[in-house]
Amino acid sequence: MKVEIWSDVVCPFCYIGKRHFENALKDFAAKESVEIVWRSFQLDPSIKPNSGQTLNDYLAKRKGITLEHAREMNEYVTQAAQQVGLSYNLDKAVVANTLNAHRLIHLAAKHGLADQAEERLFIAYFTEGKDIGNTDILLQLGIEIGLNAEEVKQVLESDRYTQEVQEDQYLAGQVGARGVPFFVFNNKYAVSGAQPSSVFAKALQKAHEEEQLTLTADGGFCTPDGICQ
Repeated sequence: MKVEIWSDVVCPFCYIGKRHFENALKDFAAKESVEIVWRSFQLDPSIKPNSGQTLNDYLAKRKGITLEHAREMNEYVTQAAQQVGLSYNLDKAVVANTLNAHRLIHLAAKHGLADQAEERLFIAYFTEGKDIGNTDILLQLGIEIGLNAEEVKQVLESDRYTQEVQEDQYLAGQVGARGVPFFVFNNKYAVSGAQPSSVFAKALQKAHEEEQLTLTADGGFCTPDGICQ
């Protein structure tokens, strides 16, 4: 079974959704058969590096709300994160463009480390207050999850994987993802948002049952040697 997850590493509900999904997957009997594919989604590709804004300032300006309302929004997601054991320090968050972070995730995926890259970037942004738009920091994070330093450096100094990021963003529109997190199960069932683990559990089970039904259906078939039955 393939589960595709569209996410942005500065999206607070994406990290929460990741935990909810993982909790459902942990109790899923056929979890070993699940292939997870992380897809890139930039919530705001227009962010300039080193903007110097606080997250509250950025949200207030982008959403056209008061600074107080922005603080309340961040407090709400911080409390939601605590419910699944995540520690958000949004007062330390550095507003950053996530293109290079997504390119790093694509490199990590090449080596089977996409999930580790997602997790490390989430921690860096939400808990540690690191600037995930900074290439030196991305280099260090890449090394931490087991990537080769020289390969990471070569990617970050080029435009490699930029097209893959753009293709993921385009594909998001094709599957109806207007926001993130967005989960697609076997190209058929979608779950939008950081839904409770029970919702993910039902989606996993339904996709699995239909997959098994397809595999075991008793229908006519022909073999290359001309035998049909």
